[in-house]
Amino acid sequence: MKIILSGSLGNIGKHLTIKLINAGHDVTVISSNADRKTAIENLGAKAAIGSVSDSDFLIETLTNADAVFAMTPPNLGGANVIVNTENAGKSFAKAIEKTGLKRVVMLSSIGADLPNGTGPIAGLHKIEEIYRNLNTSVTFLRAGFFYTNFYHDIPMIKGAGIIGSNYPADIKIPFVHPEDIAQAAAEELVQTSQGKNVRYIISDVRTPGDAAKVLGTAISKPELPWIEFTDEQALEGMTQAGLPEEIANLYVEMGNGLKSGKIAEHFTTSKASVDGKIKLEEFAKEFASNF
Repeated sequence: MKIILSGSLGNIGKHLTIKLINAGHDVTVISSNADRKTAIENLGAKAAIGSVSDSDFLIETLTNADAVFAMTPPNLGGANVIVNTENAGKSFAKAIEKTGLKRVVMLSSIGADLPNGTGPIAGLHKIEEIYRNLNTSVTFLRAGFFYTNFYHDIPMIKGAGIIGSNYPADIKIPFVHPEDIAQAAAEELVQTSQGKNVRYIISDVRTPGDAAKVLGTAISKPELPWIEFTDEQALEGMTQAGLPEEIANLYVEMGNGLKSGKIAEHFTTSKASVDGKIKLEEFAKEFASNF
Protein backbone atom coordinates (compact mmCIF):
# COMPACT_ATOMS: atom_id res chain seq x y z
CA MET A 1 0.00 0.00 0.00
CA LYS A 2 0.99 3.60 -0.55
CA ILE A 3 0.65 5.24 2.86
CA ILE A 4 1.17 8.87 3.82
CA LEU A 5 2.18 9.80 7.37
CA SER A 6 2.04 13.24 8.92
CA GLY A 7 3.89 14.06 12.10
CA SER A 8 7.43 13.81 10.70
CA LEU A 9 9.75 11.52 12.71
CA GLY A 10 8.40 12.44 16.13
CA ASN A 11 7.60 10.17 19.05
CA ILE A 12 4.96 8.35 16.99
CA GLY A 13 6.11 8.96 13.43
CA LYS A 14 9.49 7.25 13.59
CA HIS A 15 8.08 4.07 15.15
CA LEU A 16 5.18 4.03 12.68
CA THR A 17 7.43 4.59 9.68
CA ILE A 18 9.69 1.71 10.65
CA LYS A 19 6.74 -0.65 11.24
CA LEU A 20 5.18 0.11 7.85
CA ILE A 21 8.46 -0.03 5.93
CA ASN A 22 9.27 -3.41 7.52
CA ALA A 23 5.82 -4.62 6.45
CA GLY A 24 6.64 -3.75 2.84
CA HIS A 25 4.54 -0.63 2.35
CA ASP A 26 5.41 2.41 0.23
CA VAL A 27 5.64 5.16 2.85
CA THR A 28 5.83 8.94 2.47
CA VAL A 29 6.46 11.03 5.58
CA ILE A 30 5.28 14.64 5.73
CA SER A 31 7.56 17.04 7.58
CA SER A 32 7.65 20.82 7.78
CA ASN A 33 11.40 20.62 8.44
CA ALA A 34 13.59 20.14 5.37
CA ASP A 35 16.42 19.02 7.65
CA ARG A 36 14.46 15.83 8.31
CA LYS A 37 14.59 14.73 4.67
CA THR A 38 17.76 12.66 4.97
CA ALA A 39 16.64 10.94 8.17
CA ILE A 40 13.31 10.03 6.57
CA GLU A 41 14.99 8.63 3.48
CA ASN A 42 17.48 6.69 5.59
CA LEU A 43 14.54 4.75 7.01
CA GLY A 44 13.47 3.79 3.50
CA ALA A 45 10.60 6.26 3.19
CA LYS A 46 10.02 9.21 0.90
CA ALA A 47 9.98 12.74 2.32
CA ALA A 48 7.31 15.33 1.52
CA ILE A 49 8.40 18.70 2.88
CA GLY A 50 5.56 21.13 3.53
CA SER A 51 2.84 22.27 5.91
CA VAL A 52 -0.27 20.31 6.90
CA SER A 53 -2.09 23.65 6.75
CA ASP A 54 -1.35 23.92 3.00
CA SER A 55 -4.15 22.12 1.16
CA ASP A 56 -2.41 22.36 -2.23
CA PHE A 57 0.68 20.65 -0.80
CA LEU A 58 -1.52 17.98 0.79
CA ILE A 59 -3.43 17.39 -2.45
CA GLU A 60 -0.16 16.80 -4.27
CA THR A 61 1.13 14.52 -1.51
CA LEU A 62 -2.05 12.46 -1.11
CA THR A 63 -2.67 11.89 -4.85
CA ASN A 64 -2.74 8.16 -5.64
CA ALA A 65 -2.25 7.20 -1.99
CA ASP A 66 -4.20 4.38 -0.36
CA ALA A 67 -4.26 5.68 3.21
CA VAL A 68 -3.13 8.57 5.39
CA PHE A 69 -2.24 8.92 9.06
CA ALA A 70 -3.50 12.42 9.78
CA MET A 71 -2.28 14.30 12.81
CA THR A 72 -1.86 17.97 13.59
CA PRO A 73 0.92 19.53 15.67
CA PRO A 74 -0.22 19.70 19.31
CA ASN A 75 0.50 23.43 19.63
CA LEU A 76 0.04 24.80 16.15
CA GLY A 77 1.53 28.25 16.71
CA GLY A 78 1.68 30.13 19.99
CA ALA A 79 -1.68 31.82 19.45
CA ASN A 80 -5.11 30.91 18.05
CA VAL A 81 -4.25 27.28 18.76
CA ILE A 82 -7.77 25.85 18.43
CA VAL A 83 -8.46 27.78 15.22
CA ASN A 84 -5.11 26.79 13.73
CA THR A 85 -5.72 23.14 14.63
CA GLU A 86 -9.18 23.25 13.04
CA ASN A 87 -7.79 24.91 9.90
CA ALA A 88 -5.18 22.17 9.52
CA GLY A 89 -8.03 19.66 9.72
CA LYS A 90 -9.92 21.55 7.03
CA SER A 91 -6.84 21.45 4.79
CA PHE A 92 -6.57 17.70 5.25
CA ALA A 93 -10.30 17.26 4.58
CA LYS A 94 -10.07 19.27 1.36
CA ALA A 95 -7.13 17.17 0.16
CA ILE A 96 -8.86 13.91 1.13
CA GLU A 97 -11.98 14.88 -0.80
CA LYS A 98 -10.05 16.15 -3.81
CA THR A 99 -7.91 13.03 -4.13
CA GLY A 100 -10.64 10.52 -3.33
CA LEU A 101 -8.53 8.90 -0.62
CA LYS A 102 -10.29 5.83 0.74
CA ARG A 103 -8.73 5.34 4.18
CA VAL A 104 -7.96 7.85 6.93
CA VAL A 105 -6.63 7.24 10.43
CA MET A 106 -6.77 10.41 12.50
CA LEU A 107 -4.79 10.83 15.70
CA SER A 108 -7.30 12.15 18.20
CA SER A 109 -7.54 12.09 21.98
CA ILE A 110 -9.56 11.02 24.97
CA GLY A 111 -12.07 13.81 25.51
CA ALA A 112 -12.49 14.54 21.80
CA ASP A 113 -16.15 13.61 22.12
CA LEU A 114 -16.62 16.91 23.99
CA PRO A 115 -16.90 20.30 22.24
CA ASN A 116 -15.30 22.37 25.00
CA GLY A 117 -13.84 22.41 28.48
CA THR A 118 -10.94 20.19 27.41
CA GLY A 119 -8.20 22.67 26.54
CA PRO A 120 -6.32 21.89 23.30
CA ILE A 121 -8.38 18.71 22.80
CA ALA A 122 -11.25 20.94 21.60
CA GLY A 123 -9.41 21.41 18.32
CA LEU A 124 -9.42 17.65 17.77
CA HIS A 125 -13.16 17.54 18.46
CA LYS A 126 -13.64 20.05 15.66
CA ILE A 127 -11.55 17.97 13.27
CA GLU A 128 -13.48 14.82 14.14
CA GLU A 129 -16.68 16.66 13.24
CA ILE A 130 -15.18 17.75 9.90
CA TYR A 131 -13.99 14.23 9.06
CA ARG A 132 -17.37 12.70 9.90
CA ASN A 133 -18.71 14.45 6.80
CA LEU A 134 -16.09 12.96 4.48
CA ASN A 135 -17.09 10.29 2.01
CA THR A 136 -14.33 7.95 3.13
CA SER A 137 -13.49 5.41 5.81
CA VAL A 138 -12.16 7.11 8.95
CA THR A 139 -10.89 5.73 12.24
CA PHE A 140 -10.57 8.25 15.04
CA LEU A 141 -7.64 6.95 17.07
CA ARG A 142 -8.27 8.47 20.48
CA ALA A 143 -5.07 8.34 22.48
CA GLY A 144 -4.64 8.65 26.20
CA PHE A 145 -2.46 11.12 28.08
CA PHE A 146 1.09 10.65 26.77
CA TYR A 147 3.57 9.22 29.27
CA THR A 148 6.16 11.38 27.55
CA ASN A 149 4.48 14.52 28.89
CA PHE A 150 6.17 13.65 32.19
CA TYR A 151 9.50 14.68 30.65
CA HIS A 152 8.31 18.28 30.97
CA ASP A 153 8.27 17.78 34.74
CA ILE A 154 11.96 16.92 35.04
CA PRO A 155 13.03 20.52 35.86
CA MET A 156 10.39 20.63 38.62
CA ILE A 157 11.54 17.32 40.06
CA LYS A 158 15.19 18.37 40.01
CA GLY A 159 14.57 21.91 41.23
CA ALA A 160 11.81 21.47 43.82
CA GLY A 161 11.72 17.74 44.51
CA ILE A 162 8.04 17.49 43.57
CA ILE A 163 5.82 16.62 40.62
CA GLY A 164 2.29 17.82 40.07
CA SER A 165 -0.38 19.70 38.18
CA ASN A 166 -3.81 21.23 38.78
CA TYR A 167 -5.51 17.89 39.38
CA PRO A 168 -5.33 15.53 42.36
CA ALA A 169 -3.24 12.42 42.98
CA ASP A 170 -6.16 10.01 43.21
CA ILE A 171 -8.00 10.40 39.89
CA LYS A 172 -7.68 7.69 37.25
CA ILE A 173 -6.10 8.78 33.98
CA PRO A 174 -5.77 6.71 30.78
CA PHE A 175 -2.11 6.90 29.73
CA VAL A 176 -0.46 5.87 26.48
CA HIS A 177 3.02 5.28 25.12
CA PRO A 178 3.79 6.65 21.62
CA GLU A 179 5.02 3.20 20.53
CA ASP A 180 1.60 1.75 21.33
CA ILE A 181 -0.03 4.50 19.26
CA ALA A 182 2.27 3.61 16.36
CA GLN A 183 1.27 -0.05 16.63
CA ALA A 184 -2.45 0.77 16.65
CA ALA A 185 -2.06 3.20 13.73
CA ALA A 186 -0.16 0.59 11.72
CA GLU A 187 -2.98 -1.89 12.29
CA GLU A 188 -5.71 0.57 11.39
CA LEU A 189 -4.09 1.96 8.24
CA VAL A 190 -4.30 -1.38 6.46
CA GLN A 191 -7.87 -2.12 7.50
CA THR A 192 -10.70 -2.03 4.97
CA SER A 193 -13.38 -1.07 7.50
CA GLN A 194 -16.13 1.20 6.26
CA GLY A 195 -17.75 4.27 7.77
CA LYS A 196 -16.55 6.16 10.81
CA ASN A 197 -15.11 4.34 13.81
CA VAL A 198 -13.59 5.27 17.16
CA ARG A 199 -10.71 3.25 18.59
CA TYR A 200 -9.16 4.11 21.91
CA ILE A 201 -5.47 3.39 22.33
CA ILE A 202 -4.53 3.23 26.00
CA SER A 203 -1.48 1.60 27.57
CA ASP A 204 -2.40 1.81 31.26
CA VAL A 205 -4.98 3.43 33.54
CA ARG A 206 -3.30 4.82 36.64
CA THR A 207 -3.47 7.71 39.08
CA PRO A 208 -1.04 10.64 39.21
CA GLY A 209 -0.11 9.34 42.65
CA ASP A 210 0.91 6.04 41.05
CA ALA A 211 2.95 7.94 38.49
CA ALA A 212 4.81 9.91 41.17
CA LYS A 213 5.62 6.74 43.11
CA VAL A 214 6.67 4.65 40.10
CA LEU A 215 8.68 7.38 38.39
CA GLY A 216 10.17 8.49 41.69
CA THR A 217 11.29 4.97 42.54
CA ALA A 218 12.90 4.64 39.10
CA ILE A 219 15.00 7.77 39.71
CA SER A 220 15.88 6.87 43.32
CA LYS A 221 13.34 9.33 44.76
CA PRO A 222 10.73 6.90 46.12
CA GLU A 223 9.08 9.59 48.27
CA LEU A 224 8.51 11.92 45.31
CA PRO A 225 5.14 13.56 46.07
CA TRP A 226 2.37 14.45 43.63
CA ILE A 227 1.23 17.99 44.47
CA GLU A 228 -2.12 19.36 43.34
CA PHE A 229 -1.56 22.97 42.31
CA THR A 230 -4.17 25.66 42.09
CA ASP A 231 -5.03 26.84 38.60
CA GLU A 232 -3.12 30.05 39.32
CA GLN A 233 -0.01 28.18 40.46
CA ALA A 234 -0.12 25.90 37.41
CA LEU A 235 -0.53 28.84 35.05
CA GLU A 236 2.30 30.78 36.67
CA GLY A 237 4.62 27.78 36.55
CA MET A 238 3.98 27.11 32.87
CA THR A 239 4.37 30.73 31.79
CA GLN A 240 7.55 31.12 33.84
CA ALA A 241 8.86 28.04 32.03
CA GLY A 242 8.33 29.86 28.74
CA LEU A 243 5.00 28.47 27.56
CA PRO A 244 2.83 31.04 25.73
CA GLU A 245 0.00 32.22 27.95
CA GLU A 246 -2.74 31.02 25.59
CA ILE A 247 -1.36 27.49 25.55
CA ALA A 248 -0.78 27.53 29.32
CA ASN A 249 -4.42 28.51 29.85
CA LEU A 250 -5.53 25.66 27.59
CA TYR A 251 -3.48 23.20 29.63
CA VAL A 252 -5.02 24.54 32.84
CA GLU A 253 -8.45 23.96 31.31
CA MET A 254 -7.44 20.44 30.29
CA GLY A 255 -6.28 19.79 33.85
CA ASN A 256 -9.70 20.77 35.12
CA GLY A 257 -11.28 18.45 32.58
CA LEU A 258 -9.14 15.59 33.88
CA LYS A 259 -9.95 16.56 37.48
CA SER A 260 -13.70 16.50 36.86
CA GLY A 261 -13.41 13.15 35.08
CA LYS A 262 -15.21 14.32 31.98
CA ILE A 263 -12.23 13.94 29.64
CA ALA A 264 -11.91 10.23 30.44
CA GLU A 265 -15.65 9.62 30.89
CA HIS A 266 -16.48 8.35 27.40
CA PHE A 267 -13.52 5.96 27.41
CA THR A 268 -14.57 4.65 30.81
CA THR A 269 -18.29 4.30 30.12
CA SER A 270 -17.75 2.73 26.70
CA LYS A 271 -15.70 -0.02 28.39
CA ALA A 272 -13.08 0.24 25.67
CA SER A 273 -10.19 -2.16 26.02
CA VAL A 274 -6.66 -1.25 27.11
CA ASP A 275 -4.79 -2.35 23.98
CA GLY A 276 -1.36 -0.88 24.65
CA LYS A 277 1.43 -3.10 25.91
CA ILE A 278 3.76 -0.61 27.62
CA LYS A 279 2.76 -0.16 31.24
CA LEU A 280 3.78 2.66 33.57
CA GLU A 281 6.56 0.61 35.17
CA GLU A 282 8.18 -0.03 31.78
CA PHE A 283 7.99 3.63 30.81
CA ALA A 284 9.59 4.50 34.16
CA LYS A 285 12.78 2.79 32.98
CA GLU A 286 12.87 5.09 29.93
CA PHE A 287 12.12 8.06 32.15
CA ALA A 288 15.03 7.21 34.44
CA SER A 289 17.43 6.88 31.53
CA ASN A 290 16.47 10.36 30.35
CA PHE A 291 16.32 12.00 33.77
